Amino acid sequence: MKFFQATHTFDHSWAQVTAANWMKYPNEQCPHVIAVDVLDRHVDPETGVLRTERLLTCNQNAPALVLKFLGGSTLSYVRETSELDPKTMKLTMKTQNLSMCNVLTINETVTYTVHPQDGSSTLFIQEAQIAAGSALSRFSSYVEDFCLTRFRDNAAVGRAGFETVLEKFKAARLEATAQLEKLEKATVSATASAANASL
Repeated sequence: MKFFQATHTFDHSWAQVTAANWMKYPNEQCPHVIAVDVLDRHVDPETGVLRTERLLTCNQNAPALVLKFLGGSTLSYVRETSELDPKTMKLTMKTQNLSMCNVLTINETVTYTVHPQDGSSTLFIQEAQIAAGSALSRFSSYVEDFCLTRFRDNAAVGRAGFETVLEKFKAARLEATAQLEKLEKATVSATASAANASL
Protein backbone atom coordinates (compact mmCIF):
# COMPACT_ATOMS: atom_id res chain seq x y z
CA MET A 1 0.00 0.00 0.00
CA LYS A 2 1.19 3.48 -0.88
CA PHE A 3 0.16 6.75 0.76
CA PHE A 4 -0.14 10.27 -0.56
CA GLN A 5 -0.68 13.56 1.24
CA ALA A 6 -0.65 17.17 0.09
CA THR A 7 -1.76 20.54 1.42
CA HIS A 8 -2.47 23.72 -0.46
CA THR A 9 -3.80 27.20 0.30
CA PHE A 10 -6.35 28.72 -2.03
CA ASP A 11 -6.35 32.53 -1.83
CA HIS A 12 -10.13 32.59 -1.92
CA SER A 13 -12.68 32.46 0.87
CA TRP A 14 -14.13 29.14 2.00
CA ALA A 15 -17.56 30.13 0.69
CA GLN A 16 -16.14 30.94 -2.75
CA VAL A 17 -14.07 27.74 -2.90
CA THR A 18 -16.90 25.44 -1.87
CA ALA A 19 -19.31 27.12 -4.29
CA ALA A 20 -16.83 26.78 -7.17
CA ASN A 21 -16.11 23.18 -6.21
CA TRP A 22 -19.39 22.03 -7.75
CA MET A 23 -18.32 23.56 -11.07
CA LYS A 24 -14.77 22.19 -11.05
CA TYR A 25 -15.39 19.86 -13.99
CA PRO A 26 -15.08 20.05 -16.86
CA ASN A 27 -12.02 22.25 -17.09
CA GLU A 28 -9.33 22.35 -19.74
CA GLN A 29 -6.55 21.26 -17.40
CA CYS A 30 -8.34 18.06 -16.34
CA PRO A 31 -9.58 16.51 -19.60
CA HIS A 32 -9.43 13.02 -18.09
CA VAL A 33 -12.66 13.77 -16.18
CA ILE A 34 -15.23 13.54 -18.97
CA ALA A 35 -18.52 13.43 -17.03
CA VAL A 36 -19.92 14.14 -13.55
CA ASP A 37 -23.37 12.84 -12.59
CA VAL A 38 -25.17 13.71 -9.35
CA LEU A 39 -26.71 10.54 -7.91
CA ASP A 40 -28.10 12.04 -4.73
CA ARG A 41 -28.12 15.39 -2.94
CA HIS A 42 -29.98 16.37 0.19
CA VAL A 43 -29.71 18.61 3.24
CA ASP A 44 -29.98 17.03 6.68
CA PRO A 45 -32.90 18.92 8.27
CA GLU A 46 -31.42 18.60 11.77
CA THR A 47 -27.78 19.54 11.12
CA GLY A 48 -28.01 21.58 7.90
CA VAL A 49 -25.25 19.42 6.40
CA LEU A 50 -25.40 19.06 2.61
CA ARG A 51 -24.70 15.47 1.56
CA THR A 52 -23.94 14.70 -2.08
CA GLU A 53 -23.12 11.55 -4.00
CA ARG A 54 -21.69 11.84 -7.50
CA LEU A 55 -20.35 9.51 -10.19
CA LEU A 56 -17.25 10.66 -12.08
CA THR A 57 -16.40 9.15 -15.45
CA CYS A 58 -12.71 9.33 -16.29
CA ASN A 59 -10.60 8.50 -19.33
CA GLN A 60 -7.41 6.71 -18.35
CA ASN A 61 -4.23 7.42 -20.25
CA ALA A 62 -1.97 4.61 -19.12
CA PRO A 63 0.65 2.34 -20.69
CA ALA A 64 -0.70 -0.79 -22.36
CA LEU A 65 0.91 -3.03 -19.72
CA VAL A 66 -0.85 -1.23 -16.88
CA LEU A 67 -4.16 -1.20 -18.77
CA LYS A 68 -3.79 -4.94 -19.29
CA PHE A 69 -3.51 -5.44 -15.53
CA LEU A 70 -6.48 -3.12 -14.95
CA GLY A 71 -8.79 -4.86 -17.39
CA GLY A 72 -7.94 -3.15 -20.66
CA SER A 73 -10.59 -0.41 -20.60
CA THR A 74 -9.66 3.26 -20.85
CA LEU A 75 -12.88 4.31 -19.09
CA SER A 76 -13.10 4.22 -15.32
CA TYR A 77 -15.72 5.23 -12.77
CA VAL A 78 -15.25 6.87 -9.40
CA ARG A 79 -17.80 7.28 -6.60
CA GLU A 80 -17.61 10.55 -4.70
CA THR A 81 -19.44 11.31 -1.47
CA SER A 82 -19.26 14.65 0.29
CA GLU A 83 -20.49 16.46 3.37
CA LEU A 84 -20.60 20.23 3.52
CA ASP A 85 -21.16 21.60 7.02
CA PRO A 86 -22.01 25.32 6.91
CA LYS A 87 -21.77 25.64 10.70
CA THR A 88 -18.21 24.34 11.08
CA MET A 89 -17.34 25.59 7.57
CA LYS A 90 -15.85 22.29 6.47
CA LEU A 91 -16.28 20.37 3.23
CA THR A 92 -15.17 16.73 3.29
CA MET A 93 -15.06 14.73 0.08
CA LYS A 94 -14.27 11.02 -0.24
CA THR A 95 -13.70 9.15 -3.47
CA GLN A 96 -13.18 5.50 -4.32
CA ASN A 97 -12.68 3.84 -7.65
CA LEU A 98 -15.50 1.56 -8.76
CA SER A 99 -13.73 0.20 -11.82
CA MET A 100 -11.33 -2.72 -11.23
CA CYS A 101 -11.59 -2.24 -7.47
CA ASN A 102 -10.83 -5.96 -7.03
CA VAL A 103 -7.50 -5.30 -8.73
CA LEU A 104 -6.59 -1.86 -7.41
CA THR A 105 -8.23 0.39 -4.82
CA ILE A 106 -7.67 4.12 -4.47
CA ASN A 107 -9.33 5.81 -1.51
CA GLU A 108 -9.03 9.57 -1.36
CA THR A 109 -10.15 12.07 1.27
CA VAL A 110 -10.12 15.81 0.67
CA THR A 111 -11.06 18.58 3.12
CA TYR A 112 -11.62 22.29 2.61
CA THR A 113 -11.60 24.44 5.75
CA VAL A 114 -11.11 28.09 6.59
CA HIS A 115 -7.36 28.63 6.86
CA PRO A 116 -6.50 28.92 10.58
CA GLN A 117 -3.97 31.72 9.95
CA ASP A 118 -5.96 33.61 7.30
CA GLY A 119 -9.73 33.70 7.43
CA SER A 120 -9.94 34.96 3.84
CA SER A 121 -8.18 31.86 2.48
CA THR A 122 -9.04 28.16 2.32
CA LEU A 123 -6.87 25.28 3.53
CA PHE A 124 -6.98 22.21 1.29
CA ILE A 125 -5.77 18.82 2.58
CA GLN A 126 -5.64 15.78 0.31
CA GLU A 127 -4.87 12.23 1.40
CA ALA A 128 -4.99 8.94 -0.50
CA GLN A 129 -4.26 5.26 -0.01
CA ILE A 130 -3.39 3.13 -3.03
CA ALA A 131 -3.38 -0.66 -2.75
CA ALA A 132 -3.00 -3.37 -5.38
CA GLY A 133 -5.14 -6.47 -4.95
CA SER A 134 -3.87 -10.01 -4.48
CA ALA A 135 -4.32 -10.71 -8.20
CA LEU A 136 -1.36 -8.42 -8.81
CA SER A 137 0.84 -9.82 -6.06
CA ARG A 138 3.85 -10.28 -8.37
CA PHE A 139 3.52 -6.78 -9.76
CA SER A 140 1.84 -4.95 -6.87
CA SER A 141 4.83 -2.76 -6.05
CA TYR A 142 5.23 -1.66 -9.70
CA VAL A 143 1.51 -0.94 -10.13
CA GLU A 144 1.26 0.94 -6.81
CA ASP A 145 4.35 3.03 -7.59
CA PHE A 146 3.02 3.83 -11.06
CA CYS A 147 -0.42 4.76 -9.72
CA LEU A 148 1.08 6.87 -6.93
CA THR A 149 3.13 8.84 -9.45
CA ARG A 150 0.10 9.32 -11.70
CA PHE A 151 -2.04 10.29 -8.72
CA ARG A 152 0.54 12.86 -7.59
CA ASP A 153 0.77 14.31 -11.12
CA ASN A 154 -3.02 14.42 -11.53
CA ALA A 155 -3.42 16.01 -8.09
CA ALA A 156 -1.07 18.85 -9.05
CA VAL A 157 -2.86 19.35 -12.37
CA GLY A 158 -6.21 19.19 -10.57
CA ARG A 159 -5.22 21.95 -8.15
CA ALA A 160 -4.00 24.11 -11.03
CA GLY A 161 -7.23 23.47 -12.89
CA PHE A 162 -9.29 24.40 -9.86
CA GLU A 163 -7.30 27.62 -9.49
CA THR A 164 -8.35 28.45 -13.05
CA VAL A 165 -12.00 27.78 -12.17
CA LEU A 166 -11.70 29.97 -9.07
CA GLU A 167 -10.20 32.83 -11.08
CA LYS A 168 -13.06 32.59 -13.58
CA PHE A 169 -15.56 32.71 -10.72
CA LYS A 170 -13.76 35.73 -9.27
CA ALA A 171 -13.80 37.53 -12.63
CA ALA A 172 -17.51 36.76 -13.08
CA ARG A 173 -18.24 37.99 -9.55
CA LEU A 174 -16.35 41.25 -10.11
CA GLU A 175 -18.10 41.78 -13.43
CA ALA A 176 -21.50 41.16 -11.85
CA THR A 177 -20.66 43.62 -9.06
CA ALA A 178 -19.56 46.25 -11.58
CA GLN A 179 -22.75 45.76 -13.60
CA LEU A 180 -24.88 46.04 -10.46
CA GLU A 181 -23.13 49.27 -9.44
CA LYS A 182 -23.65 50.63 -12.95
CA LEU A 183 -27.33 49.71 -12.82
CA GLU A 184 -27.72 51.33 -9.39
CA LYS A 185 -26.12 54.56 -10.63
CA ALA A 186 -28.36 54.56 -13.71
CA THR A 187 -31.41 54.00 -11.51
CA VAL A 188 -30.47 56.86 -9.18
CA SER A 189 -29.81 59.14 -12.16
CA ALA A 190 -33.11 58.22 -13.81
CA THR A 191 -35.01 58.73 -10.54
CA ALA A 192 -33.39 62.15 -10.04
CA SER A 193 -34.20 63.15 -13.64
CA ALA A 194 -37.82 62.06 -13.21
CA ALA A 195 -38.09 64.01 -9.97
CA ASN A 196 -36.67 67.17 -11.58
CA ALA A 197 -38.99 66.83 -14.54
CA SER A 198 -42.04 66.70 -12.28
CA LEU A 199 -41.11 70.02 -10.60
